[in-house]
Amino acid sequence: MSDFISRVASAPISWGICEVPGWGAMLPTDRVLAEMSGLGLCATEIGAPGFLPDQPEKLKDQLGEFGMSLIGGFTPVVLHDKNQKQATIDWATKTADLFQKAGATHFVSSPVVDWDWSIPTALSAEEFGHMMEMFGVVDDICAARGLTQVLHPHLQTVVETDADVKRVFDNCDVKWCLDTGHMTIGGVDTVKFAKESADRVGHVHLKDVNMQIAPEVLARQTSIMNGVQKGLFTPLGQGDVPIAQIIVALENAGYNGWYVIEQDTAITGAVPANGQGPVESVSQSINYLKDVVVPMLAKA
Repeated sequence: MSDFISRVASAPISWGICEVPGWGAMLPTDRVLAEMSGLGLCATEIGAPGFLPDQPEKLKDQLGEFGMSLIGGFTPVVLHDKNQKQATIDWATKTADLFQKAGATHFVSSPVVDWDWSIPTALSAEEFGHMMEMFGVVDDICAARGLTQVLHPHLQTVVETDADVKRVFDNCDVKWCLDTGHMTIGGVDTVKFAKESADRVGHVHLKDVNMQIAPEVLARQTSIMNGVQKGLFTPLGQGDVPIAQIIVALENAGYNGWYVIEQDTAITGAVPANGQGPVESVSQSINYLKDVVVPMLAKA
């Protein structure tokens, strides 16, 4: 457990980097990487298209300038629709090839209803069965490239709620990205999941949530973007998710992977000055991990 802090990384979305139109201002890549590195973070996920180069050597070189490496990245996939099978295989293969050549380790898959992120509907038995098969197909694509696929439950995808998570968990052996925020919003007891299913956890996204805002997003009364802009996700330790208990449960169970601070942020006002804005929120999250979680681990 003593190496816990060295396994804390970040993601560009924590700096407001998102491809969704209207999300907010996009900070320059070098500024974001410099701020990540300045906080002592040695690795990142890839972020929205265009944030980092799509040529592996250039990607590695740009991260290397800041003493950082690539973990992998969030990858929407359409797994339930037989008509999208080949498109999904092609996309997963292209993405996995980039990750492998860039030195990454994780393929974070999130099964969306279609490539436009439409609002999901209940899957038929046939669609669900096809999705189970496709998790295996993507697992094989990743394994051939030395990567681990981890399933990321996420708002407004086909694996969103506690019932969705349990159904998939019981019907295939895919590894999981335990996203503390999205899974809590979906009704998962994330501490229980960490205690009982740590052997299935291959990756962790740390995200705290203001649960007063969450219900309207889950009920489709407002978009994820609007929720984020309202403050749906808070610095770690300032929301309603039992972050420390989740981490202690995972570490006690022998988890030794990454903890990515993936604290969705949107810059909707003026672009903050250097050293201000998202970096301050991530710094608060890191301080919470050092000041609250590390002492708890020492006692565990």
